Amino acid sequence: MAKKINQSGFSDWKPSQLPDLSAKTYVITGSNSGIGFEAARLLGERSAKIIMACRSINKGEKARDKLKETCTGDVDLVQIDLSDLSSVRKGADEIRARANSIDGLVNNAGIMMTPQEKTVDGFDLQMGANHLGHFLLTGLLLDKVEAANGRIVVLSSIAHKGGALDLDDFMSDRKYSPTRAYTQSKLANLMFAFELDRRLQAAGSKAICIACHPGYTDTNLQSTGPTGFLKVFWSTMNKLAAQGLEAGATPTVLAAAGKEAKRGAYYGPGRFGDTRGSISDANVSGHALDQDKQKRLWEKSETLVGFEWGI
Repeated sequence: MAKKINQSGFSDWKPSQLPDLSAKTYVITGSNSGIGFEAARLLGERSAKIIMACRSINKGEKARDKLKETCTGDVDLVQIDLSDLSSVRKGADEIRARANSIDGLVNNAGIMMTPQEKTVDGFDLQMGANHLGHFLLTGLLLDKVEAANGRIVVLSSIAHKGGALDLDDFMSDRKYSPTRAYTQSKLANLMFAFELDRRLQAAGSKAICIACHPGYTDTNLQSTGPTGFLKVFWSTMNKLAAQGLEAGATPTVLAAAGKEAKRGAYYGPGRFGDTRGSISDANVSGHALDQDKQKRLWEKSETLVGFEWGI
């Protein structure tokens, strides 16, 4: 059963409530398109410095040029392929060299409902790109976020409600379906966010973690991942039911920079099955709140990526 886990005190947050973000730095994965691009635009137009972390340099450069047309803060670009841990480490080193501190690390990039495929590290592609790459990147940049008393933002999805995380078949080897693998990865995102904030708080860290979801938003996520029937289905549904990019990016910028956002919270639209509508505290499925499984997910993720956080 889904429920709200916070009472943040607002019911319809808008990007117009963003403060001036001069001298603030935000790293946004997957910011060459979709929600990541729109979040970069909204933050950049408030004078934030944006570091785009993108898999494709060519697409990233085109998006950077577009952002510079309206953003009043600097826009920088780093190449990171989240499905390749060596690329994550290299990209993290480049970000560290360019930023003394990070006010917001926005874990936005993702893929959706792809056919079964493995990453170069042997992970299921969706789990590797959506969760494990971000898990490692966040660990490698945590001290930079702490230096700014900053925020880590983790994007999940209403798809997290679809089923419990199977840690015994974490890579969906025994039972693969594009939808199941996607659901598992987005549930892992949310459980990681909750476990991370709890650990940061227990360690007395100056950083906090906030999760969010975009509702049902019209992006290329639905067209570049699914194939066959799923591709046709999502293409049709996007035309009929999806909301626009600014609405979809609003929970992300709230979590990244909104003064009203609370640590450990989960934000998103709350109407029509949480697919759209006013932005406030979002519904969390009961299985995402299993603290024992959150802890085991953390430990498994550390082992798989070869990185111990120390918190």
